[in-house]
Amino acid sequence: MLLEAIFHQPKRNWAYAYDRDTIHLRLRAKKNDLTEVYALTGDKYAWEETRDIVPLTKFTSDSMFDYYEGEVKPPHRRLKYAFLLKSGDEQIWMTETDFQEEEPDDPGRMFQFPYIHAGAVFTPPAWVKDAVFYQIFPERFANGNPAINPEKVEPWGGEPTPFNFFGGDLQGVMDHLDYLSELGINAIYFTPIFEATTNHKYDTEDYLRVDRHFGDADTVKRLVKLCHERGIRVLLDAVFNHSGKTFAPFLDVQKHGAASKYKDWFHIHEFPLTVKDGIPTYETFGFEAHMPKLNTENPDVKAYLLEVAEYWIKEIGTDGWRLDVADEVDDAFWRDFRRVVKAANPDAYILGEIWNESSAWLQGDQFDAAMNYPFTAAVNAFFVEDKMHAEQFANSIGRQLSRYPLQASEVAFNLLDSHDTPRLLTLCEGDQRKMKLAALFQFSYMGAPCIYYGDEIGLDGEHDPGCRKCMEWDEAKQDRELLGFYQKLIALRHAHPALRAEGTVRFLQARAGGSQLVMERKSDTERILVLFNRSEETAIVELEAGDQPWTELFEGNHRTAIDQGVLTIELPAYGYAVMRTELAEQ
Repeated sequence: MLLEAIFHQPKRNWAYAYDRDTIHLRLRAKKNDLTEVYALTGDKYAWEETRDIVPLTKFTSDSMFDYYEGEVKPPHRRLKYAFLLKSGDEQIWMTETDFQEEEPDDPGRMFQFPYIHAGAVFTPPAWVKDAVFYQIFPERFANGNPAINPEKVEPWGGEPTPFNFFGGDLQGVMDHLDYLSELGINAIYFTPIFEATTNHKYDTEDYLRVDRHFGDADTVKRLVKLCHERGIRVLLDAVFNHSGKTFAPFLDVQKHGAASKYKDWFHIHEFPLTVKDGIPTYETFGFEAHMPKLNTENPDVKAYLLEVAEYWIKEIGTDGWRLDVADEVDDAFWRDFRRVVKAANPDAYILGEIWNESSAWLQGDQFDAAMNYPFTAAVNAFFVEDKMHAEQFANSIGRQLSRYPLQASEVAFNLLDSHDTPRLLTLCEGDQRKMKLAALFQFSYMGAPCIYYGDEIGLDGEHDPGCRKCMEWDEAKQDRELLGFYQKLIALRHAHPALRAEGTVRFLQARAGGSQLVMERKSDTERILVLFNRSEETAIVELEAGDQPWTELFEGNHRTAIDQGVLTIELPAYGYAVMRTELAEQ
């Protein structure tokens, strides 16, 4: 055994309360080093009466490590534990202080989970486990009320630039809710809708007012009501890292300088406010002079923004927040933010925009989830860009699963493109075969998938502003076959709990240098295999069939046969298959 590779700590994603009664224990070891892992568990005040041995199973792997996990339900919500590690005939015990040959007999030297406090259990909203999100950039989705168009509005469908307007608004969204329901959408994420000068609205002027070219507060109330009647949740975008240049407190600082009562609302290095050699004399988002960074540690700023956070949840009835540039805002603010939002609506979803590994924000005191861009990068690298082989992809996904507590993975926000990236079809260079493989993985994997508006009907576009083009509503110009594919994909996910949070994730085939991938999703009642062939060559995949009959869940041009207990699936170039079998009752 390579003891140097073995790791555990009694916190974060290694030992955490999954619910009020259950603790998950995890341990890392060198890949393919251990053959068995057990946890010796018990209550420190009643060790002999509660002592138990709990097996840990390998739940995922990456390129260097295996990760083991076990579940414990301590009778008194307290836990002392050690590990028994086996590699063939070799075994060793691991305590908090050392490795040892003999079974430890002193709970005082073991790892400890002191107590499961109900208020400290990380409990994301359950509805997100079953959500299919649709991201809408309001200015480009639909023009439903021309009376509130901006000046110099351009004809719908023109070439997008960083500065032009086409008149999209919230009434336009309401006009097309039937379309979203027919697609199978049950959650919408809106980019900012508040008063601002730009077409993207990430330069907020007034956090308590809807942009006049989108509608007003009553418009949002009607929109939320109509969405809720269809079972659709509504997520708004909050820009609390920075404001816009027309935000009233910033205007006051520009006018009065050091004498402004709002000067401490921002991070100002010197007066007057100006730009020197391309860098503002005050802190900003990036170096954008029109986006001054807010001082969220200032009590007045914090109070104002928390009022905003509560208002749209409590008074308007929205279902959560997506938080822009979330990793650049101080942690104390987000902890207070969570308390305020969850008090207003315990079921509100709090989603942070973080592009990297996000475990520090997913411990139950800040966000429910982060925009899962590491997932995006891995899926695109394997299915779209051919930058990973199958084993590398499985390792990347396994590494991500190991970093987060299970409840965070169950509600992860899994996207393949957005307003900040090239569109998926463009990344695929127009090859819908690649696009369909990537989307199939997205919708058969754990977490909440999100479609960027128009992807489902064939919208393409390079990076901003190309990815922010107008939605195409002329059915003659839509890709109706692709739309049908997405409808079937969403219906498949809705119909099978094993494809959502209830199912475990395991890769049955992901070979080094390979282009074929077999993922197993398994719940208590069903086992589903999702097969992918990211290759121009036909692939033959053979798997054990088991005793139960198999059915095909998703039409494709593959061929399937069962002979002598072997399930054989022939996948054409860029082919896929989804197979299901029921699990016999235990």
